Amino acid sequence: MKVTRIAYSAGLNPGKYAQLVEQARRLGVVRAKVWREYGSVQGVGVGGRAIRDRWMRDGTADGFGVLANAWKETVRDAVADITAHCEAAKTRARQAIHRRTGDEAERKRLYTALKCDTWTTDPFLRRVMRRCWRRSRTRITNQIIVRSDQFKTYTLTDGGNVWLAIPGLERRSTVKIPLGTTVAPTGTLRVILRDGRLEVHYAIDAAEIPSSRRPVGAATIGVDKGYTEVLTDSDGHHLGTSLGKLLSAESDYLRVKNARRAKIHSVAKRAADDGDRAKAERIRRSNLGIVKRRRRRTRFEHQVRTETFNAVHAVTDKAHTIVAEDLTRTFAARHRFGKHTNRRLAAWTKGVTAEALANVSERRGSALRLVNAAYTSQVAPCCGVLGRRAGDRLHCTECGAVWHADHAGAINVLERDGDPDISLWTPHARVRQIIQERADRRRTRLPVQDSSPPRAESETSDSISNDHE
Repeated sequence: MKVTRIAYSAGLNPGKYAQLVEQARRLGVVRAKVWREYGSVQGVGVGGRAIRDRWMRDGTADGFGVLANAWKETVRDAVADITAHCEAAKTRARQAIHRRTGDEAERKRLYTALKCDTWTTDPFLRRVMRRCWRRSRTRITNQIIVRSDQFKTYTLTDGGNVWLAIPGLERRSTVKIPLGTTVAPTGTLRVILRDGRLEVHYAIDAAEIPSSRRPVGAATIGVDKGYTEVLTDSDGHHLGTSLGKLLSAESDYLRVKNARRAKIHSVAKRAADDGDRAKAERIRRSNLGIVKRRRRRTRFEHQVRTETFNAVHAVTDKAHTIVAEDLTRTFAARHRFGKHTNRRLAAWTKGVTAEALANVSERRGSALRLVNAAYTSQVAPCCGVLGRRAGDRLHCTECGAVWHADHAGAINVLERDGDPDISLWTPHARVRQIIQERADRRRTRLPVQDSSPPRAESETSDSISNDHE
């Protein structure tokens, strides 16, 4: 399993950053040219090497103004993106083929033509692909692809941070970048320039990550996703309890900040309408920038990911099997809450939690099982009936027990693993019906509440003898 790691620059010189920006801009022209000329039917079956050789023969490469290795790697990367875009369109085209005909031989012929890229000669497939594969373009001008043999890494002191040297715009010239890590990147690098800082993306084997060698536990644990915390397990432990504070603080900050920006934006718009273009431009340049906003958003996302992955690692430390709800489902019925709650729930990091559960369990060797999450936080585990929810408390309507809703949800998630009646794709209405039927069967087995208790055997024999007398 390959995973992507990101190393960030630390204290990069503005002059070096400006040089890299210019290089990325020129490579962006190359990337846009590849998409413009080969991002449609004309590029089907054309590889990056063929494009490279063609541009070298006709002299097109002489006008790029960058080193040969730089623009060749950009061509290769752009062709890979175009191929991925085309393959995504083929998925929808296969569905159209299935709907068009029931003849297995015809389907096989169309599927084969689609797979072998000979669909351009078939009128039906060409029409379907033209509808599914929209012509696209790219505006990426902040990326540099560096081949594995084109950069060097070194340290100035033992145990110090790594320096990265990548080729510049001129031959035999390098740009030396200080990184904020002691781990040297390997393989092909993707250098992304954002807000005065460099991000170095590279892929490594998951087995090389130190956390992959951490042992896992021996238990089977169910977990439930929350808002105030990342996860609550079936043992009642709350993990990642700082998540709710992070989400609430960021949401409240954005509410105030966006309201103020809206006022400033209206002032700039009014100045532009009055003809004072200089004032409007000055306000947009000095008061409506996005550099700080992007930097804050990046820092917030990193904090959320750190909190989430630490919580999942804590669960994996004691569980070899993790049972969780399917977090790919959409969150429904948000209209019942107020606007402030809806804004906070919009930042609910279900996708990050799902990614952490899948990646950490795969890297560390634990099993992840997904179950249907319908009504898991509304069923009281003690009696198996639909309880009464009040905030984060769940009241059992049978025995009166009070549960933490997330703890009850984790227990129900664990019990739902292997349920013969409730599968992952069972509709929620059917799940509710099954829960009510089980609760009714459980009630019928209980003794009648107003009946007298059975008498002892000695009392029964005495009563019989008295009757005979």
